[in-house]
Amino acid sequence: MPYIQVHDLEMFYEQMGTGEPVIFLHSHYSRSMLAFSSQILDFQSHYSCYFLDLRGHGRTRCRDLDWSTPRIAEDVAGFMDRMNIERAHLIGYSMGAGVGLYLAVNHPGRIATLTTIGTSGFCEPAGAGEYEPEQLLANQQQAFINQMIERHQEAHQGNWQYYLRQTVQDWIRYPDLTEEQLGSITCPALLISGEHDPFAGEDRTVKLASLLTDARTLIVQGAGHRPHMLREQPILVNDTILEFLAQNPIH
Repeated sequence: MPYIQVHDLEMFYEQMGTGEPVIFLHSHYSRSMLAFSSQILDFQSHYSCYFLDLRGHGRTRCRDLDWSTPRIAEDVAGFMDRMNIERAHLIGYSMGAGVGLYLAVNHPGRIATLTTIGTSGFCEPAGAGEYEPEQLLANQQQAFINQMIERHQEAHQGNWQYYLRQTVQDWIRYPDLTEEQLGSITCPALLISGEHDPFAGEDRTVKLASLLTDARTLIVQGAGHRPHMLREQPILVNDTILEFLAQNPIH
């Protein structure tokens, strides 16, 4: 099984393809092969792709059930150390985009390019409370609860309530980077948002781009928070990212 010891984690990952390394960073509530299922075939033809289950999620195991976006960023840096990856392209979706921002701020020499999908660069807490365990039960969201139990069984060790509370806490608090910190990001960046994304959208994505040193944007018309996923516009998103990566090879 593809596990590697990183800090106190048994981190689950899958690697596909050959070429320059691309690390995919998934969202809250998801795990890598679900969040990026529409990217696998296109990207593995050109790059060595690493799909990680991040701390607290999926099949990654740890006795400590606490996690946060900044802590996950340090895990990813540790994964790169263990895999002897000196520099990599990062593609992060939602929470994973926040992880990518922290890595670009705190480990700038390790990041060749940063692609974010579905983030404004700042915390967007609206709606988080609806995902507290008690609220989900009150709203009869048992199907969603069952998904979380099944999807993250190894990570949360059966304590799905704690997992959901950790997710809400992370959603409310992170990313927590200053404009000065974001301005320190010098690697080429591609910022992607759906036109109707409630957490990003055009205005907030353009603002984030203005804070970075070398950033461009893609606003996907008609799309929501998941423009890279099936039923939105994965072909447009994939082609745009692949062109961006080809223009910015690792030196």
